Amino acid sequence: MQEKLNRLKQIVKEMESAVVAFSGGVDSTFLLRVTHEVLGDSCLAIIGASETMPTVDYNNALQQVKEFGANYIIIKTEEMTKEEFVKNPQNRCYHCKNELFSKLLAIAQEKKIQWVLDGSNKDDLKDYRPGMQAARALGVRSPLQEAGLTKEEIRQLSKAMGLSTWDKPSSPCLSSRFPYGEEITLEKLQRVERAESLLKELGFRNLRVRHHQDMARLEIPQEDFPKLMELDPEDIVKPFKELGFTYVTLDLEGFRSGSLNTGLHIH
Repeated sequence: MQEKLNRLKQIVKEMESAVVAFSGGVDSTFLLRVTHEVLGDSCLAIIGASETMPTVDYNNALQQVKEFGANYIIIKTEEMTKEEFVKNPQNRCYHCKNELFSKLLAIAQEKKIQWVLDGSNKDDLKDYRPGMQAARALGVRSPLQEAGLTKEEIRQLSKAMGLSTWDKPSSPCLSSRFPYGEEITLEKLQRVERAESLLKELGFRNLRVRHHQDMARLEIPQEDFPKLMELDPEDIVKPFKELGFTYVTLDLEGFRSGSLNTGLHIH
């Protein structure tokens, strides 16, 4: 791990200046910390705010970047205005990342910054990630991948650095809660965000509320099932129905990151 960290620092040092796409998650926080440490004021963090980013994640990202003392700016991304995104095709993530990275590249060019970086890690290469196709097409670099760092290694290094995000659950954008083909609307995004907030208030940390038209499919780790069974079902069912869901179900397979990619035939 130390060798990989040293390799990462060398990769970043050779860049001389960089924009970091910053979401406040495990990977981008670690990347920003290292990039800022190596490049100082030649590092610029950019937070892309949109309706698909949970409010709590936006607030955490803003707090972290201020604590780091890194230069930062906030931009508004407009994927919700693009038909190819809201129709939610299988390559939805491509259109979202293309919107984000295009804006970051324009800022980098304006400020004469050499590179735009994202926090993709080595493990992301094993999954269906159309957003990475957008990154590659636009020349965005992924230093964590280049250094060969896995998610678990990033968590361990983050812990050693004292980063509060070291054990933070993954929190992809809210649009990932919808099966491909189900149109994404602002109302639905807000419904999912409120539903997940409710479950977190009940003490669940790692979770997803998958939005299947009028049905909510809850994904929590199987080890949390006993905790769920101790609750009065109405503590979940009643507020979920008030949010607009007709049915509330528990997925017996438990929490799985990227579960909506199951069955995709990607070539």
